[in-house]
Amino acid sequence: MKIKQLFLSGALLAGFVAPAMAHHSNAMFEHDKTIELSGTVREFQWTNPHVFIELTVAGASGPQDVSVECSAPAVLRSHGWKFNSLKPGDKVVVKIHPLKNGSVGGGLVSVSKDGVVIGDGGNLSPGVTDAGEKY
Repeated sequence: MKIKQLFLSGALLAGFVAPAMAHHSNAMFEHDKTIELSGTVREFQWTNPHVFIELTVAGASGPQDVSVECSAPAVLRSHGWKFNSLKPGDKVVVKIHPLKNGSVGGGLVSVSKDGVVIGDGGNLSPGVTDAGEKY
């Protein structure tokens, strides 16, 4: 009987721990490379588990949509962010660590509006390097 109880207890514990382990890492970003993009905010998604900034930037063949992943709202809040820090239509300059797979987008390093840095990317971006490279 004790083996059944032990097994059931272990199964219950695993059921509670599994969602926490399912969170992805930030290994998909090139942390040794930083790219700067100028664009217009299409949408600011203040959602768990990660906040997203959806931008429209000028591309070689016209406007291009870019998705920028940020940390969780609680982490960004501790870095000075608010749910209304960005609004659709805001002109911003973002620094990101690009995606390793070559897709357009990346992990936020920092964002500036009207020449003022309004926030960094929290723990998603462990370092700023060669800023200035463009898509």
